Amino acid sequence: MKLNNRIDRLTDILENCTLCPHKCGADRTSGEKGFCGAGKDMVISAAMPHHGEEPPVSGTGGSGTIFFSYCNMRCCYCQNYQISQEHKGYVISPLALAEKMVMLKEHGVHNINLVSPSVWVPGITRALEIAADSGLDLPIVYNTGGYDRPSILRMLEGLIDIYMPDMRYSSDSMAKKYSSVDDYVSCNRESVSEMYRQVGPLKLDKYGIARKGLLIRLLVLPGDISGTKATLEFISKKLSPDVYLSIMAQYHPAFRAHDLPELSRRVTADEYKDVLEYAAGLGFKRGWSQDHEGLDPDKDYFIPDFGDEDVFRYYRDS
Repeated sequence: MKLNNRIDRLTDILENCTLCPHKCGADRTSGEKGFCGAGKDMVISAAMPHHGEEPPVSGTGGSGTIFFSYCNMRCCYCQNYQISQEHKGYVISPLALAEKMVMLKEHGVHNINLVSPSVWVPGITRALEIAADSGLDLPIVYNTGGYDRPSILRMLEGLIDIYMPDMRYSSDSMAKKYSSVDDYVSCNRESVSEMYRQVGPLKLDKYGIARKGLLIRLLVLPGDISGTKATLEFISKKLSPDVYLSIMAQYHPAFRAHDLPELSRRVTADEYKDVLEYAAGLGFKRGWSQDHEGLDPDKDYFIPDFGDEDVFRYYRDS
C-alpha cells in the first residue's frame, strides 16, 4: 500500500472515527467529540530531547520526544493527566510537526518518540511523510498505552521502527474500573502481537541504541491490580521470552488515585521483587528494572509537570 493511500484512508476515518477500540464513530472533521475528546487538528504539549526513557531509547543524545495531548484511556492515576485528560497543549499542523521532528534530529537525538499517538495517527503519518522528504531518517518510536486497533497498526507497517506499548492490565474488569476502557486485554494483546509481527524483538546497534523492534512496558500497580504475572505468561507463551521488557516500580499516586485507597500508595519492595522473580522464572533475561529501594519516597522522580516549562528537569540534573 502506498503511503499516500494510507494517509488518505486514515484521514477519511476521522469522519466516522474508528481509530481506536472505542470505535466512537464521531465525525471529528466537523467538531464532534468521541470518547477521547479530540478533534481534527493535532494537539501537542511538548517536543524535546528526553533523557528519561529506557537506556537504548534515550542513549546519550536523548529521545526526540513529542508529547501528544488527549488519550483514548482515562487512567485515574495518570501521571500525564494534565495533557491526557485536561488537554493542555497547542494545535500543530502536520507541516509544523514535521519541522519539529527535523529540528530534534538536528539536536542529535537518537529517535523520534511519539507519546500517546493513537488518536492522532492520520496527522502523524502525514507529518512523517513530510519529514522524510526533508531528510528525517531516525527510527520512529510508537509509545502507546496499548489500547490500539490491530487494523490501524497494520496501516503503519514500515513507518514505525520501534513499538513501545504498555501492557497495563490482565483483567478487563480492572481496566474498566481504573481506565474506563472495554475489552482492554484482548485489544492490547492482539495489538502487541501485531507490533511484534511487524518489527520483531528489539535490535540494538553496536553502541547499544535501539534501532528496531518491540519493547514492552509493564507498570506494576499496588495490590496486583495490573495482574502483571498473567501478562508475563502471555508474552512468554505467545510472543517470546526474548522480548525486551521494562518492568517499572515507578507507580506513584497521581491525578485521582488518592481518592481510591487501593491506589493511594506506592508499590512495596516485596510486590515489585515478586514480579521480577516471576519474570526471571519464565526465562526473561532482556530488559530493565528500576531500583525500588533507591527511590526516595519524598521525590516524584517520574512525575512530569506539564505546567512547568522545564518539564523533565530531574533527568538532566541527576
